[in-house]
Amino acid sequence: MFGLKSVYFYLVACQITLIKFFKKLYFSSKNYNKSLESKTPQQVYYNPNPFLLSIITSYNNKSFKIGDVDPNVFWLEDKKKDTDQMHNFFWLNLIDRKADNKKLKKIIYIWMMKNSKYKQRIWETSTLSARVISWILNIDIILNNSTFDFKKNFLDCIISQTNHLKKNIKFEKDLEKKVEILTAIILTGLVFKEYEENFDIGIKEMESLVKFFFDNNGFPLSRNPNDLVFFSKYFIFCKEIIKDSQKYIPEFLEDIVEKNLKCINYIKTPNDRLPLFNGATSLNLGQIQKYLDDFKPDNKENILGGLFKIKHKSHFLIIDIDKPPMKKFSKSYQSGPLSFEYFLDGIKIITNSGFGYHISKKIELLSRLTACQSTLSINDTSITKFEKNEITSKIFGKSILNSFKSFDFFPKNENDLIGCSASNNGYETKFGCIHKRELYIDKKNNYIKGTDHILKAKDGYPIRYALRFHINPDLSVVKTMSGNSALIQISKNKSLIFTINEENLDIEKSIFLGEKKIIDSACITISGNLVNKNKIFNWEIRKNTD
Repeated sequence: MFGLKSVYFYLVACQITLIKFFKKLYFSSKNYNKSLESKTPQQVYYNPNPFLLSIITSYNNKSFKIGDVDPNVFWLEDKKKDTDQMHNFFWLNLIDRKADNKKLKKIIYIWMMKNSKYKQRIWETSTLSARVISWILNIDIILNNSTFDFKKNFLDCIISQTNHLKKNIKFEKDLEKKVEILTAIILTGLVFKEYEENFDIGIKEMESLVKFFFDNNGFPLSRNPNDLVFFSKYFIFCKEIIKDSQKYIPEFLEDIVEKNLKCINYIKTPNDRLPLFNGATSLNLGQIQKYLDDFKPDNKENILGGLFKIKHKSHFLIIDIDKPPMKKFSKSYQSGPLSFEYFLDGIKIITNSGFGYHISKKIELLSRLTACQSTLSINDTSITKFEKNEITSKIFGKSILNSFKSFDFFPKNENDLIGCSASNNGYETKFGCIHKRELYIDKKNNYIKGTDHILKAKDGYPIRYALRFHINPDLSVVKTMSGNSALIQISKNKSLIFTINEENLDIEKSIFLGEKKIIDSACITISGNLVNKNKIFNWEIRKNTD
Protein backbone atom coordinates (compact mmCIF):
# COMPACT_ATOMS: atom_id res chain seq x y z
CA MET A 1 0.00 0.00 0.00
CA PHE A 2 2.79 2.39 0.96
CA GLY A 3 4.55 1.73 -2.36
CA LEU A 4 1.40 2.34 -4.38
CA LYS A 5 0.81 5.66 -2.60
CA SER A 6 4.36 6.78 -3.37
CA VAL A 7 3.98 5.84 -7.03
CA TYR A 8 0.67 7.68 -7.18
CA PHE A 9 2.11 10.90 -5.75
CA TYR A 10 5.11 10.62 -8.07
CA LEU A 11 2.91 10.25 -11.14
CA VAL A 12 0.72 13.16 -10.05
CA ALA A 13 3.86 15.26 -9.50
CA CYS A 14 5.13 14.38 -12.99
CA GLN A 15 1.77 15.31 -14.48
CA ILE A 16 1.71 18.68 -12.70
CA THR A 17 5.32 19.37 -13.75
CA LEU A 18 4.43 18.75 -17.42
CA ILE A 19 1.33 20.91 -17.13
CA LYS A 20 3.40 23.72 -15.65
CA PHE A 21 5.93 23.45 -18.50
CA PHE A 22 3.32 23.69 -21.23
CA LYS A 23 1.42 26.39 -19.35
CA LYS A 24 4.59 28.48 -19.25
CA LEU A 25 4.90 28.26 -23.02
CA TYR A 26 1.22 29.07 -23.53
CA PHE A 27 1.19 31.97 -21.06
CA SER A 28 3.93 33.70 -23.01
CA SER A 29 1.95 33.55 -26.25
CA LYS A 30 0.04 36.45 -27.82
CA ASN A 31 -3.17 34.41 -27.85
CA TYR A 32 -3.09 33.86 -24.11
CA ASN A 33 -2.37 37.47 -23.25
CA LYS A 34 -5.14 38.50 -25.61
CA SER A 35 -7.53 36.18 -23.77
CA LEU A 36 -6.86 38.07 -20.52
CA GLU A 37 -8.27 41.30 -21.92
CA SER A 38 -11.84 42.23 -21.00
CA LYS A 39 -14.05 45.24 -20.33
CA THR A 40 -12.42 48.21 -18.61
CA PRO A 41 -14.16 49.08 -15.32
CA GLN A 42 -15.99 52.37 -15.69
CA GLN A 43 -16.00 53.28 -12.05
CA VAL A 44 -14.58 52.31 -8.71
CA TYR A 45 -17.47 51.05 -6.58
CA TYR A 46 -15.81 52.19 -3.37
CA ASN A 47 -12.35 53.14 -2.15
CA PRO A 48 -11.14 50.59 0.41
CA ASN A 49 -9.19 51.58 3.48
CA PRO A 50 -5.49 51.23 2.51
CA PHE A 51 -4.44 50.62 6.09
CA LEU A 52 -6.27 47.29 6.12
CA LEU A 53 -3.22 46.02 4.26
CA SER A 54 -1.39 45.92 7.60
CA ILE A 55 -3.48 42.87 8.55
CA ILE A 56 -1.71 40.63 6.03
CA THR A 57 1.72 42.18 5.79
CA SER A 58 4.23 43.95 7.96
CA TYR A 59 7.55 45.64 7.34
CA ASN A 60 10.30 46.44 9.74
CA ASN A 61 10.79 49.72 7.94
CA LYS A 62 8.74 52.61 9.20
CA SER A 63 8.69 54.23 5.81
CA PHE A 64 9.60 53.57 2.20
CA LYS A 65 11.00 56.67 0.53
CA ILE A 66 10.72 57.00 -3.24
CA GLY A 67 10.98 60.78 -3.44
CA ASP A 68 14.69 60.75 -4.34
CA VAL A 69 14.47 57.73 -6.66
CA ASP A 70 14.75 58.07 -10.42
CA PRO A 71 11.67 56.22 -11.81
CA ASN A 72 13.64 55.26 -14.92
CA VAL A 73 16.03 53.08 -12.89
CA PHE A 74 13.52 51.88 -10.28
CA TRP A 75 12.85 48.61 -12.13
CA LEU A 76 16.37 47.74 -13.16
CA GLU A 77 16.42 44.14 -11.96
CA ASP A 78 20.17 43.91 -11.55
CA LYS A 79 20.02 46.64 -8.95
CA LYS A 80 17.34 44.97 -6.85
CA LYS A 81 18.10 42.22 -4.35
CA ASP A 82 14.47 41.73 -3.29
CA THR A 83 12.81 41.67 -6.69
CA ASP A 84 9.69 39.81 -5.50
CA GLN A 85 9.13 42.27 -2.65
CA MET A 86 9.40 45.16 -5.07
CA HIS A 87 6.97 43.67 -7.58
CA ASN A 88 4.32 42.77 -4.99
CA PHE A 89 3.85 46.47 -4.18
CA PHE A 90 3.17 45.80 -0.52
CA TRP A 91 5.50 48.73 0.14
CA LEU A 92 2.78 51.11 -1.04
CA ASN A 93 1.37 51.52 2.44
CA LEU A 94 4.76 52.76 3.63
CA ILE A 95 5.22 55.71 1.30
CA ASP A 96 4.27 59.32 1.89
CA ARG A 97 0.96 59.14 0.02
CA LYS A 98 0.83 62.84 -0.81
CA ALA A 99 4.45 63.82 -1.32
CA ASP A 100 5.33 60.76 -3.41
CA ASN A 101 2.16 60.66 -5.50
CA LYS A 102 3.59 61.93 -8.82
CA LYS A 103 6.70 59.80 -8.51
CA LEU A 104 4.54 56.77 -7.72
CA LYS A 105 2.44 57.21 -10.86
CA LYS A 106 5.59 57.31 -12.97
CA ILE A 107 6.93 54.15 -11.30
CA ILE A 108 3.65 52.30 -11.91
CA TYR A 109 3.44 53.56 -15.49
CA ILE A 110 6.92 52.22 -16.27
CA TRP A 111 6.02 48.92 -14.61
CA MET A 112 2.95 48.58 -16.83
CA MET A 113 4.96 49.33 -19.97
CA LYS A 114 7.43 46.59 -19.04
CA ASN A 115 5.28 43.95 -17.37
CA SER A 116 1.62 44.18 -18.41
CA LYS A 117 2.07 40.93 -20.36
CA TYR A 118 2.85 37.63 -18.67
CA LYS A 119 6.36 37.20 -17.26
CA GLN A 120 6.95 34.07 -15.21
CA ARG A 121 8.64 35.49 -12.12
CA ILE A 122 6.85 38.82 -12.00
CA TRP A 123 3.48 37.10 -12.53
CA GLU A 124 4.18 34.37 -9.97
CA THR A 125 0.97 33.68 -8.08
CA SER A 126 1.87 35.14 -4.67
CA THR A 127 3.57 38.20 -6.14
CA LEU A 128 0.72 38.89 -8.57
CA SER A 129 -2.02 38.43 -5.95
CA ALA A 130 -0.25 40.76 -3.53
CA ARG A 131 0.19 43.34 -6.30
CA VAL A 132 -3.51 43.35 -7.20
CA ILE A 133 -4.48 43.64 -3.53
CA SER A 134 -2.05 46.48 -2.89
CA TRP A 135 -2.97 48.36 -6.06
CA ILE A 136 -6.67 48.21 -5.23
CA LEU A 137 -6.20 49.26 -1.61
CA ASN A 138 -4.25 52.28 -2.78
CA ILE A 139 -6.40 52.96 -5.84
CA ASP A 140 -7.59 56.35 -4.61
CA ILE A 141 -4.12 57.86 -4.40
CA ILE A 142 -2.93 56.14 -7.60
CA LEU A 143 -5.82 57.38 -9.73
CA ASN A 144 -6.15 60.82 -8.14
CA ASN A 145 -5.57 63.48 -10.81
CA SER A 146 -4.54 60.79 -13.31
CA THR A 147 -4.90 61.11 -17.07
CA PHE A 148 -7.56 59.11 -18.90
CA ASP A 149 -4.93 56.90 -20.57
CA PHE A 150 -3.14 56.14 -17.30
CA LYS A 151 -6.41 55.31 -15.58
CA LYS A 152 -7.51 52.99 -18.39
CA ASN A 153 -4.15 51.20 -18.59
CA PHE A 154 -4.04 50.78 -14.82
CA LEU A 155 -7.55 49.35 -14.53
CA ASP A 156 -7.03 47.10 -17.57
CA CYS A 157 -3.82 45.83 -15.99
CA ILE A 158 -5.63 44.92 -12.76
CA ILE A 159 -8.34 43.07 -14.66
CA SER A 160 -5.96 41.14 -16.94
CA GLN A 161 -3.93 40.00 -13.92
CA THR A 162 -7.11 38.99 -12.10
CA ASN A 163 -8.30 37.07 -15.16
CA HIS A 164 -4.99 35.21 -15.12
CA LEU A 165 -5.63 34.22 -11.50
CA LYS A 166 -9.18 33.08 -12.28
CA LYS A 167 -8.03 30.95 -15.22
CA ASN A 168 -5.42 29.16 -13.12
CA ILE A 169 -6.88 28.85 -9.65
CA LYS A 170 -8.03 25.27 -10.25
CA PHE A 171 -4.40 24.27 -10.92
CA GLU A 172 -3.06 25.77 -7.69
CA LYS A 173 -2.30 23.03 -5.15
CA ASP A 174 -0.53 25.26 -2.62
CA LEU A 175 -3.30 26.37 -0.25
CA GLU A 176 -1.40 29.42 1.01
CA LYS A 177 -1.13 30.72 -2.54
CA LYS A 178 -4.73 29.78 -3.17
CA VAL A 179 -6.05 31.95 -0.34
CA GLU A 180 -3.94 34.84 -1.66
CA ILE A 181 -5.48 34.36 -5.13
CA LEU A 182 -9.01 34.23 -3.73
CA THR A 183 -8.46 37.38 -1.68
CA ALA A 184 -7.40 39.28 -4.81
CA ILE A 185 -10.38 37.97 -6.80
CA ILE A 186 -12.84 38.84 -4.00
CA LEU A 187 -11.42 42.34 -3.78
CA THR A 188 -11.90 43.05 -7.49
CA GLY A 189 -15.51 41.89 -7.16
CA LEU A 190 -16.10 44.37 -4.34
CA VAL A 191 -14.46 47.36 -6.01
CA PHE A 192 -15.53 47.07 -9.67
CA LYS A 193 -19.26 46.93 -10.42
CA GLU A 194 -18.67 45.24 -13.79
CA TYR A 195 -16.92 42.36 -12.05
CA GLU A 196 -19.28 41.69 -9.13
CA GLU A 197 -19.31 38.01 -10.11
CA ASN A 198 -15.67 37.80 -8.96
CA PHE A 199 -16.88 38.26 -5.41
CA ASP A 200 -19.24 35.29 -5.66
CA ILE A 201 -16.58 33.16 -7.37
CA GLY A 202 -13.95 33.96 -4.75
CA ILE A 203 -16.29 33.46 -1.77
CA LYS A 204 -17.51 30.10 -3.06
CA GLU A 205 -13.94 28.84 -3.56
CA MET A 206 -12.85 30.19 -0.18
CA GLU A 207 -15.67 28.34 1.57
CA SER A 208 -14.53 25.13 -0.15
CA LEU A 209 -10.96 25.75 1.01
CA VAL A 210 -12.14 26.20 4.61
CA LYS A 211 -14.07 22.91 4.53
CA PHE A 212 -11.07 21.13 2.97
CA PHE A 213 -8.28 22.38 5.24
CA PHE A 214 -9.74 23.07 8.70
CA ASP A 215 -11.18 20.76 11.32
CA ASN A 216 -14.43 21.43 13.19
CA ASN A 217 -12.61 23.60 15.73
CA GLY A 218 -11.01 25.77 13.04
CA PHE A 219 -7.51 24.27 13.35
CA PRO A 220 -5.64 23.56 10.07
CA LEU A 221 -5.25 19.87 9.21
CA SER A 222 -1.52 20.44 8.75
CA ARG A 223 -1.38 20.85 12.56
CA ASN A 224 0.99 23.77 11.93
CA PRO A 225 0.34 26.81 14.18
CA ASN A 226 1.95 29.07 11.56
CA ASP A 227 -0.71 28.00 9.05
CA LEU A 228 -3.36 28.91 11.58
CA VAL A 229 -2.06 32.47 11.82
CA PHE A 230 -1.35 32.87 8.07
CA PHE A 231 -4.85 31.88 6.97
CA SER A 232 -6.58 33.75 9.76
CA LYS A 233 -4.93 36.98 8.58
CA TYR A 234 -6.43 36.58 5.10
CA PHE A 235 -9.82 35.58 6.49
CA ILE A 236 -9.80 38.62 8.79
CA PHE A 237 -8.71 40.85 5.91
CA CYS A 238 -11.55 39.59 3.70
CA LYS A 239 -14.05 40.02 6.52
CA GLU A 240 -12.90 43.58 7.21
CA ILE A 241 -12.81 44.57 3.54
CA ILE A 242 -16.34 43.19 3.00
CA LYS A 243 -17.50 45.05 6.09
CA ASP A 244 -15.76 48.20 4.80
CA SER A 245 -17.70 47.88 1.52
CA GLN A 246 -20.97 47.57 3.49
CA LYS A 247 -21.68 44.20 1.93
CA TYR A 248 -23.07 41.17 3.80
CA ILE A 249 -20.32 39.06 5.40
CA PRO A 250 -20.79 35.35 4.58
CA GLU A 251 -21.64 33.23 7.61
CA PHE A 252 -18.80 30.75 7.03
CA LEU A 253 -16.28 33.62 7.04
CA GLU A 254 -17.57 34.96 10.36
CA ASP A 255 -17.42 31.42 11.72
CA ILE A 256 -13.87 30.53 10.60
CA VAL A 257 -12.47 33.86 11.82
CA GLU A 258 -13.98 33.28 15.26
CA LYS A 259 -12.73 29.68 15.40
CA ASN A 260 -9.23 30.59 14.13
CA LEU A 261 -8.83 33.33 16.72
CA LYS A 262 -10.03 31.09 19.54
CA CYS A 263 -7.49 28.47 18.43
CA ILE A 264 -4.68 31.03 18.42
CA ASN A 265 -5.68 32.26 21.87
CA TYR A 266 -5.67 28.67 23.07
CA ILE A 267 -2.18 27.73 21.83
CA LYS A 268 -0.35 31.04 22.20
CA THR A 269 2.35 30.92 24.82
CA PRO A 270 2.73 33.23 27.84
CA ASN A 271 5.08 35.48 25.81
CA ASP A 272 2.36 35.89 23.12
CA ARG A 273 4.19 33.73 20.59
CA LEU A 274 3.41 30.44 18.90
CA PRO A 275 4.58 27.13 20.34
CA LEU A 276 7.16 25.41 18.13
CA PHE A 277 5.36 22.39 16.75
CA ASN A 278 4.92 21.04 13.22
CA GLY A 279 6.41 23.87 11.20
CA ALA A 280 5.88 26.82 13.52
CA THR A 281 8.30 29.68 14.16
CA SER A 282 8.35 32.06 17.11
CA LEU A 283 5.83 34.28 15.36
CA ASN A 284 4.84 37.65 16.76
CA LEU A 285 1.05 38.02 16.87
CA GLY A 286 1.09 41.82 16.90
CA GLN A 287 -0.72 42.23 13.57
CA ILE A 288 -3.85 40.46 14.77
CA GLN A 289 -3.58 41.06 18.51
CA LYS A 290 -6.49 43.50 18.58
CA TYR A 291 -8.73 40.85 16.99
CA LEU A 292 -7.58 38.17 19.43
CA ASP A 293 -8.79 40.22 22.39
CA ASP A 294 -12.42 39.66 21.30
CA PHE A 295 -12.32 35.85 21.21
CA LYS A 296 -11.40 33.80 24.24
CA PRO A 297 -10.90 30.04 23.90
CA ASP A 298 -13.78 27.87 25.08
CA ASN A 299 -12.26 24.41 24.65
CA LYS A 300 -13.03 22.53 27.85
CA GLU A 301 -10.88 19.49 27.05
CA ASN A 302 -7.76 21.62 26.60
CA ILE A 303 -6.99 19.91 23.28
CA LEU A 304 -6.84 21.64 19.90
CA GLY A 305 -5.00 20.56 16.77
CA GLY A 306 -3.53 17.61 18.65
CA LEU A 307 -1.93 19.96 21.22
CA PHE A 308 -2.76 19.52 24.90
CA LYS A 309 -2.28 22.50 27.22
CA ILE A 310 -1.68 22.41 30.96
CA LYS A 311 -1.76 25.60 33.07
CA HIS A 312 -1.45 26.17 36.77
CA LYS A 313 -0.38 29.43 38.40
CA SER A 314 3.00 30.34 36.86
CA HIS A 315 3.41 27.01 35.02
CA PHE A 316 2.50 26.50 31.36
CA LEU A 317 2.97 23.22 29.47
CA ILE A 318 1.91 22.32 25.94
CA ILE A 319 2.46 18.84 24.50
CA ASP A 320 1.92 17.16 21.10
CA ILE A 321 -0.32 14.14 21.70
CA ASP A 322 -1.50 13.35 18.16
CA LYS A 323 -0.36 11.47 15.08
CA PRO A 324 1.04 13.19 11.95
CA PRO A 325 -1.36 14.88 9.53
CA MET A 326 -2.41 13.28 6.27
CA LYS A 327 0.34 13.14 3.66
CA LYS A 328 -1.18 15.92 1.55
CA PHE A 329 -1.05 18.30 4.54
CA SER A 330 2.31 17.20 5.96
CA LYS A 331 4.93 19.29 4.13
CA SER A 332 5.88 21.12 7.35
CA TYR A 333 5.31 18.35 9.90
CA GLN A 334 8.09 17.91 12.46
CA SER A 335 8.58 14.43 13.87
CA GLY A 336 8.11 15.18 17.55
CA PRO A 337 5.31 13.08 19.04
CA LEU A 338 5.01 13.68 22.80
CA SER A 339 7.44 16.63 22.58
CA PHE A 340 6.56 19.54 24.83
CA GLU A 341 7.38 23.15 25.68
CA TYR A 342 7.47 24.49 29.22
CA PHE A 343 7.16 28.05 30.55
CA LEU A 344 7.65 29.33 34.08
CA ASP A 345 6.68 32.88 35.04
CA GLY A 346 6.24 33.66 31.34
CA ILE A 347 9.79 32.53 30.43
CA LYS A 348 10.32 29.58 28.11
CA ILE A 349 12.45 26.88 29.74
CA ILE A 350 12.08 23.76 27.55
CA THR A 351 11.58 24.23 23.83
CA ASN A 352 11.54 22.45 20.51
CA SER A 353 14.14 23.58 18.01
CA GLY A 354 11.79 25.35 15.60
CA PHE A 355 11.40 25.08 11.82
CA GLY A 356 14.34 25.80 9.50
CA TYR A 357 12.33 26.60 6.36
CA HIS A 358 13.63 30.18 6.08
CA ILE A 359 17.29 29.18 6.43
CA SER A 360 18.03 26.41 3.91
CA LYS A 361 16.64 23.12 2.60
CA LYS A 362 19.28 21.21 4.57
CA ILE A 363 18.44 22.98 7.83
CA GLU A 364 14.72 22.59 7.17
CA LEU A 365 15.09 18.80 6.91
CA LEU A 366 17.31 18.73 10.01
CA SER A 367 14.72 20.67 12.00
CA ARG A 368 12.05 18.09 11.18
CA LEU A 369 13.94 15.17 12.75
CA THR A 370 12.91 13.74 16.09
CA ALA A 371 16.27 14.64 17.66
CA CYS A 372 15.40 18.34 17.25
CA GLN A 373 12.29 18.00 19.41
CA SER A 374 12.06 17.60 23.20
CA THR A 375 11.13 13.94 23.17
CA LEU A 376 12.57 10.41 22.84
CA SER A 377 14.52 9.15 19.84
CA ILE A 378 15.69 5.58 19.20
CA ASN A 379 18.90 4.60 17.37
CA ASP A 380 19.36 8.17 16.07
CA THR A 381 16.36 7.59 13.83
CA SER A 382 13.52 9.99 13.20
CA ILE A 383 10.09 8.48 13.91
CA THR A 384 8.71 9.94 10.69
CA LYS A 385 10.60 9.81 7.39
CA PHE A 386 10.19 12.43 4.69
CA GLU A 387 9.87 12.51 0.91
CA LYS A 388 13.24 12.52 -0.88
CA ASN A 389 12.16 12.35 -4.52
CA GLU A 390 12.92 15.78 -5.96
CA ILE A 391 10.04 15.83 -8.46
CA THR A 392 7.49 14.87 -5.82
CA SER A 393 9.03 17.25 -3.27
CA LYS A 394 8.92 20.16 -5.69
CA ILE A 395 5.16 19.80 -6.09
CA PHE A 396 4.00 18.59 -2.68
CA GLY A 397 6.90 19.64 -0.47
CA LYS A 398 8.82 17.10 1.60
CA SER A 399 5.71 15.37 2.90
CA ILE A 400 5.81 12.41 5.27
CA LEU A 401 6.38 8.87 4.02
CA ASN A 402 5.13 7.03 7.08
CA SER A 403 2.71 7.63 9.89
CA PHE A 404 1.95 6.10 13.26
CA LYS A 405 -0.87 5.85 15.71
CA SER A 406 -1.15 7.84 18.91
CA PHE A 407 -3.18 6.16 21.59
CA ASP A 408 -3.93 5.85 25.31
CA PHE A 409 -4.27 9.55 25.99
CA PHE A 410 -5.52 10.25 29.51
CA PRO A 411 -5.89 13.77 30.89
CA LYS A 412 -5.69 14.09 34.66
CA ASN A 413 -6.80 16.84 37.03
CA GLU A 414 -7.28 15.47 40.49
CA ASN A 415 -5.84 15.79 43.96
CA ASP A 416 -2.46 17.51 43.64
CA LEU A 417 -1.70 16.66 39.99
CA ILE A 418 -2.79 18.20 36.68
CA GLY A 419 -1.49 16.87 33.36
CA CYS A 420 -1.77 13.83 31.14
CA SER A 421 -0.46 10.44 30.09
CA ALA A 422 -0.01 9.65 26.38
CA SER A 423 1.86 7.21 24.18
CA ASN A 424 2.69 6.47 20.56
CA ASN A 425 3.84 3.47 18.57
CA GLY A 426 6.11 5.30 16.15
CA TYR A 427 9.09 3.06 16.90
CA GLU A 428 7.14 -0.18 17.24
CA THR A 429 7.45 -1.51 13.67
CA LYS A 430 11.19 -1.00 13.31
CA PHE A 431 12.48 -1.32 16.86
CA GLY A 432 9.67 -2.98 18.81
CA CYS A 433 9.32 0.00 21.20
CA ILE A 434 6.46 2.13 22.45
CA HIS A 435 7.09 5.51 24.06
CA LYS A 436 4.79 6.54 26.89
CA ARG A 437 5.10 9.94 28.57
CA GLU A 438 3.44 11.18 31.76
CA LEU A 439 3.68 14.91 32.34
CA TYR A 440 2.19 16.67 35.37
CA ILE A 441 2.25 19.86 37.34
CA ASP A 442 2.42 19.15 41.06
CA LYS A 443 0.02 21.80 42.36
CA LYS A 444 0.85 21.25 46.01
CA ASN A 445 4.64 21.40 45.72
CA ASN A 446 4.73 23.79 42.73
CA TYR A 447 6.97 21.95 40.26
CA ILE A 448 6.65 19.79 37.14
CA LYS A 449 7.34 16.07 37.03
CA GLY A 450 7.59 13.65 34.18
CA THR A 451 7.92 9.93 33.60
CA ASP A 452 9.07 8.49 30.28
CA HIS A 453 8.63 4.79 29.52
CA ILE A 454 10.32 2.73 26.83
CA LEU A 455 8.05 -0.31 26.51
CA LYS A 456 9.69 -3.16 24.61
CA ALA A 457 7.58 -5.69 22.75
CA LYS A 458 10.28 -8.35 23.27
CA ASP A 459 13.67 -8.70 24.91
CA GLY A 460 16.96 -9.32 23.18
CA TYR A 461 16.83 -6.58 20.52
CA PRO A 462 19.45 -3.93 21.37
CA ILE A 463 18.53 -0.28 20.98
CA ARG A 464 20.17 3.04 21.81
CA TYR A 465 17.92 5.67 23.28
CA ALA A 466 18.26 9.44 23.67
CA LEU A 467 15.84 11.48 25.73
CA ARG A 468 16.30 15.18 24.93
CA PHE A 469 15.19 18.39 26.61
CA HIS A 470 16.14 21.41 24.48
CA ILE A 471 16.79 24.55 26.52
CA ASN A 472 15.73 28.07 25.57
CA PRO A 473 18.87 29.64 24.01
CA ASP A 474 18.40 32.74 26.19
CA LEU A 475 19.17 30.59 29.24
CA SER A 476 22.31 28.77 30.32
CA VAL A 477 22.52 25.22 31.61
CA VAL A 478 25.35 23.30 33.35
CA LYS A 479 25.67 19.78 34.69
CA THR A 480 25.99 19.50 38.45
CA MET A 481 28.51 17.44 40.41
CA SER A 482 25.90 14.78 41.17
CA GLY A 483 25.80 13.72 37.53
CA ASN A 484 22.03 13.27 37.46
CA SER A 485 20.97 16.93 37.55
CA ALA A 486 21.49 20.18 35.68
CA LEU A 487 21.24 23.82 36.74
CA ILE A 488 19.16 26.00 34.40
CA GLN A 489 20.05 29.64 34.99
CA ILE A 490 17.22 32.07 34.26
CA SER A 491 18.72 35.21 35.80
CA LYS A 492 21.35 36.15 38.36
CA ASN A 493 19.10 35.28 41.28
CA LYS A 494 16.76 32.77 39.69
CA SER A 495 17.44 29.20 38.54
CA LEU A 496 15.86 25.77 38.17
CA ILE A 497 17.13 22.26 38.87
CA PHE A 498 16.44 19.49 36.38
CA THR A 499 16.84 16.10 38.06
CA ILE A 500 16.50 12.56 36.74
CA ASN A 501 16.66 9.64 39.14
CA GLU A 502 19.37 7.02 38.86
CA GLU A 503 20.55 8.25 35.47
CA ASN A 504 23.50 10.29 34.29
CA LEU A 505 22.80 13.15 31.95
CA ASP A 506 24.87 15.18 29.51
CA ILE A 507 24.71 18.73 28.22
CA GLU A 508 24.93 18.65 24.42
CA LYS A 509 25.27 21.44 21.91
CA SER A 510 22.13 22.15 19.95
CA ILE A 511 20.66 24.78 17.65
CA PHE A 512 17.54 26.89 17.90
CA LEU A 513 15.72 27.85 14.68
CA GLY A 514 12.53 29.42 15.97
CA GLU A 515 13.65 32.98 15.13
CA LYS A 516 14.28 32.07 11.44
CA LYS A 517 18.04 31.98 11.97
CA ILE A 518 20.52 29.59 13.56
CA ILE A 519 21.13 30.29 17.24
CA ASP A 520 23.45 28.17 19.36
CA SER A 521 21.71 26.48 22.25
CA ALA A 522 22.05 23.54 24.64
CA CYS A 523 20.21 20.33 25.29
CA ILE A 524 19.89 18.09 28.35
CA THR A 525 20.30 14.54 27.06
CA ILE A 526 19.88 11.18 28.77
CA SER A 527 21.19 8.39 26.58
CA GLY A 528 22.18 4.75 26.84
CA ASN A 529 21.71 1.21 25.55
CA LEU A 530 18.81 -1.08 26.22
CA VAL A 531 18.67 -4.81 25.41
CA ASN A 532 16.21 -6.40 27.76
CA LYS A 533 13.15 -5.32 29.72
CA ASN A 534 11.48 -1.92 29.76
CA LYS A 535 13.00 1.38 30.83
CA ILE A 536 11.51 4.06 33.07
CA PHE A 537 12.84 7.61 33.50
CA ASN A 538 11.52 9.75 36.36
CA TRP A 539 12.48 13.40 36.16
CA GLU A 540 11.42 16.77 37.53
CA ILE A 541 12.08 20.48 37.18
CA ARG A 542 12.01 22.51 40.40
CA LYS A 543 12.93 25.98 41.50
CA ASN A 544 16.42 26.07 42.93
CA THR A 545 16.25 27.03 46.59
CA ASP A 546 20.01 26.91 47.34
